[in-house]
Formats: sequence, structure tokens, C-alpha cells
Amino acid sequence: MILQVQGVYKHFGGLVALDDVTFDLPEGQIMGLIGPNGAGKTTLFNVINGVYHADKGRIIFREQDVTGYKTYRIAHLGLARTHQIVKPLNDLSVIENVMVGACYGRHGYSLGQAKKIATEVLGFVGMEERAEQLAASLNVAQKKRLEMARALASQPYLLLLDEVLAGLNPAEISGMVEIVRNIRDQGITIIMIEHVMHAVMNVSERIIVLDFGKQIAEGTPEEIADDQRVIEAYLGDPELAEGLLLQLE
Repeated sequence: MILQVQGVYKHFGGLVALDDVTFDLPEGQIMGLIGPNGAGKTTLFNVINGVYHADKGRIIFREQDVTGYKTYRIAHLGLARTHQIVKPLNDLSVIENVMVGACYGRHGYSLGQAKKIATEVLGFVGMEERAEQLAASLNVAQKKRLEMARALASQPYLLLLDEVLAGLNPAEISGMVEIVRNIRDQGITIIMIEHVMHAVMNVSERIIVLDFGKQIAEGTPEEIADDQRVIEAYLGDPELAEGLLLQLE
């Protein structure tokens, strides 16, 4: 297993953000993480990559207990993430933003090596023509790709994607889903938080559902779309669930 989350709890005062979340993630999979707003999805990412310390439980990454590690130390071990609200370094060019990922990632590349890696990654995500453009000048879809490129430049074993499809139009969603599949095909394991149901259901091998911090379901996309607890807590409309099942057939 590349990642094991074992009995993780996280409280913020009287708010229980994560309540005994437990799962194993095999290497090479895409796992979807879904649930209503406020369910604890981003909090779980923050616990996994060291932004928050779990109040209880353990995070095992590549057979190493990384519970309580600082974010930079976890990044050096090969775990990268994107953020729901993209925050590029606006005064730097696109390629310089991506070089930051290479410099502070798994290998700690020099500037010369980082530029080579950044050029390759920008080609992979279809942003090579914008390499010298200021990051501040990009639109939302381009900033999402830049955020992904910066994470990929760190050359991670595991990539956490936080709503990379949010705010994109259907064509942009399709292009981003293709990139996610290509990342997996490069041997990188992925967990993705997403509200675009048809996309996450079609790209993920397994889905975990959170509701009020509790893990209410885990299974294949077909099992999740047919789970009454998930329909009641999140999908809401049985017809939507039926439509998702039809798309998965």
C-alpha cells in the first residue's frame, strides 16, 4: 500500500472534522474522495500532507509512519498536492512557478535541473507555450494546470488533487480528466476531491464518501452510485444516481 490512513480524528474546538477515517490506498490507483461541502475532505488532505496534526490516528506513507511530519518533509518523501483555491506566485513566470516544485520536491533539484524538469512538465500539461508568461495573467483553467504542473515537478509518488475541475467548462473538464489519467499512467497514485460527479466516477477505480467527518461508504463507482446512504447524504436525487450508473455501464 502506498498510503494507509488509520483511525484518524481531527477536531476544531467542538467541531468534529474527521471521525475515525480509515482506508488503504494501493499504488497506481485513482481514488475519488466525495461528500457534501464541510464533510472533511480538504481537512483529510491537510492531515495527510502535514498541514494539520491528527488528534488521533496514524498516516503511513510508503511503509513509513509520517504522522506529525512537517509538510516540507512529506514533500521530500514524494507526496504532493494541489489546492482548491489556486495561489500561483503571481510575480513569477509560469516556468519559474513550476521550477519551485522541482527545487523543493523529492530530489531538491538545482535551478538548471529544475528548469529542464519544468519544461518537460509544462509540455505534459499542455502549457509549454505559456512558459514565459506571468502567472498572474493566466485564466482559471490555466492556473489549475499550472498548479498541477508545479505539483508534478516535485516528482511525487502520490498526488492529492483538490477540486481541479471546479470552475471549468465541459471542454476544460474533459482535457483535465485526460491529464489525470495520463498522470496515473506515468505510475503516480492519485486521490482527488471532486464535486463533478460524472468525471470523478468515470476516472476513479475506488471512491470514499465522507459526511460530517465520518466515512459513510467506500467502494467502486458503481457501488457508490447505488448506495442508499450516499444518495441520501450527498447525491440527493435518486434519478441523478441512476444517471451516474447508466454512464458507468
